[in-house]
Amino acid sequence: MVDSGHRTCPVTKLPLSPCSPLIPNYALRSLIDSFTPSVTAATSTVRKTNKTSLPPSEDPRFLFSSLSYPASAAALSTLHRLVKDEPAFRRLLADSGAASILLRHASSTDSPDLQDISLRTLLYLSLDGDDVRVGLVADGALDYLSCAITSGGPNAALAATTLTSLAVVEVNKCTIGAHPSAITALCALLMSGKERECREATTALFEICKFPGNRRRAVRAGAVHAPYSQAMAPRGLYRFSVCFAKCKEGRDTMVSVDGFVRVLAGILREGTTRGMEHALLVLNLVCSENVNLCWEAKKEGVREICFVLVEKDHEKIARNALALARTLEKRGGGSFGPNGLIAKDAADADDLNAMADFGKLEVAFNDEYYKLKLFYCSTN
Repeated sequence: MVDSGHRTCPVTKLPLSPCSPLIPNYALRSLIDSFTPSVTAATSTVRKTNKTSLPPSEDPRFLFSSLSYPASAAALSTLHRLVKDEPAFRRLLADSGAASILLRHASSTDSPDLQDISLRTLLYLSLDGDDVRVGLVADGALDYLSCAITSGGPNAALAATTLTSLAVVEVNKCTIGAHPSAITALCALLMSGKERECREATTALFEICKFPGNRRRAVRAGAVHAPYSQAMAPRGLYRFSVCFAKCKEGRDTMVSVDGFVRVLAGILREGTTRGMEHALLVLNLVCSENVNLCWEAKKEGVREICFVLVEKDHEKIARNALALARTLEKRGGGSFGPNGLIAKDAADADDLNAMADFGKLEVAFNDEYYKLKLFYCSTN
């Protein structure tokens, strides 16, 4: 029956014509045909690894047929080990439907140990490819992972990491953003979690907010205020700032954050090269729309920092520093000195003249962006 296809219409109970190309259970036969080699391949792979015959408890057929909720710790541990060590077994597990049992355990806080094993298994499973990631989201993974993140505890960070893996796929970014509690749960974890929880929540939000539509949702959920209230490390701060500075709601919210300019000024003084590059970009975007922030930036010494960075041997930093310097001049008062930098008064002009003795700065402007060329020459 399976080989030939069932040729009777399930509605009318009438046989199909002999020349009809329609075979209703073709998909079922295809699944059966593809399932058997997969089981054989996974079983043979495990046997080669162990160099012994498989015990019944590790046979994929036995595992999937006996797995139910709630599962035993031994069964989940076996699944975790096979998924971690055997790439062929990941595809087999994804196609078996057993992921739904893992997801139910992932949201259960009654057994933290089983929750931990299930989340780790799901994380390894999500590494099998984009199809698996999309399939897990279709199976309702967002509901279970959001529940695990909201409940807190030692496994919240692991749930956030799994969510980051799912968000790598563009279509999943959109789905996660539309979920009623995923972004909210991550923002809550960011505000109340410990160091590891904050780090994983930051990474997940950063990945999710690469989709522009999710930035506004994250801002409304408190993602902009959270990093500053938790004194996040500079790397996390500038990543967040760059992400949300590209969104008008994000820029408007940054203006209301106490200490926003002070923290970014600190990154300009002591941050990494990448941190300085992005901090300059963020300050330029925000200060271009707010005069008060321009004056605050000057009080924090950002203008003087730009004087130094504009001659730094790094094209992006120099370009961003020059752009910020011009923004501060236009929005906050002052004028350009003889070497193209801001001179607010005579003392500033003298300082800039002294700087010009060490090098000559030539700035060429393009319609789309500033092109910066630095020509260093020895003093005579």
